[in-house]
Amino acid sequence: MHRRHHLVSLVAALGFWALGAQAQTASYPNHPVKVMVALPAGGGVDMIARLVGQQLQASTGQPFVVDNRAGASGRIGLPVVAKASPDGYTLMASPASFLTTNKSIFKDLPYDPQADFAPITKLANQAMVLVVKDRKKFPNAAAVLAAAKAQPTIVTYASSGEGSPQHLAALMFETRGQLQMTHIPYKGGALAINDMLGGNVDLLFAPLPEALPHLKSGKLTALALMSDKRSPLIAEVPTMAEAGIPDMVMQTWIGLLAPARTPRPIVDALNRQVQAILLRDDIKQQLQDVGMEVAPTTPEQFQQTIAQEISLHAQLVKAAGLVPQ
Repeated sequence: MHRRHHLVSLVAALGFWALGAQAQTASYPNHPVKVMVALPAGGGVDMIARLVGQQLQASTGQPFVVDNRAGASGRIGLPVVAKASPDGYTLMASPASFLTTNKSIFKDLPYDPQADFAPITKLANQAMVLVVKDRKKFPNAAAVLAAAKAQPTIVTYASSGEGSPQHLAALMFETRGQLQMTHIPYKGGALAINDMLGGNVDLLFAPLPEALPHLKSGKLTALALMSDKRSPLIAEVPTMAEAGIPDMVMQTWIGLLAPARTPRPIVDALNRQVQAILLRDDIKQQLQDVGMEVAPTTPEQFQQTIAQEISLHAQLVKAAGLVPQ
């Protein structure tokens, strides 16, 4: 009898919890939502976070406010999201590297990329492009390769931080080319490009959306695209394979996540709303115009992508001989 009383109480409690969760989801969101971007304003992640946030605000009537907390390759911003209340009112737009490469780059990561977050959907893919300031010094990708081989560590490259897509692309270039360059990390892609514009570093492997305005203005020059096909936005720029450097294909992605244990109905609601936004013709065109390809997924597909790339990037970091910090 005593056990039956406890069972009845447990069933009742679960019922009340379910009703509470349904009520919470039905009214979500009923106040502003924070979208963490662990990078400075002005980069590709910030760009798409603000675009999607504006569209979500338009459809829900509640502000989706971007909170930029840059530095330490995501190790400042992501722990804030990991520790936030899992109620749907703290989200994050993150580059792939903070969830994949960081696990191999850093010994003591202050968050678990798989256990601490609930994937909602991928947002977009971005091709990586090799850019330089001094076209006379580096007229093509083969010239970069030759210079780096002839004088190890003399050629410098910028990145948005340790383990970033820019860093990973350069590691691939070094590994495939059997050469060594000097890495100059910054707190974000916009800061890295600013120093490129100032002529303080030799080259940068940049996500196309971050490089594109400077390519159009002629302030930077694209030498090769890390893709299996050319981009119509920079149709004159060859792929790495066309430039004579095979097996150099890399694209990075941006995704939307919530803290772990966020109620599944909220995750699903966000997934549906964001997918509908990304698949609109005007939004697809707007993102294509800046070099992004929309890439919506289910939460499960996104979770699988993260798991697969953690393994793949670990192999690349190991092959590059990089020692975790």
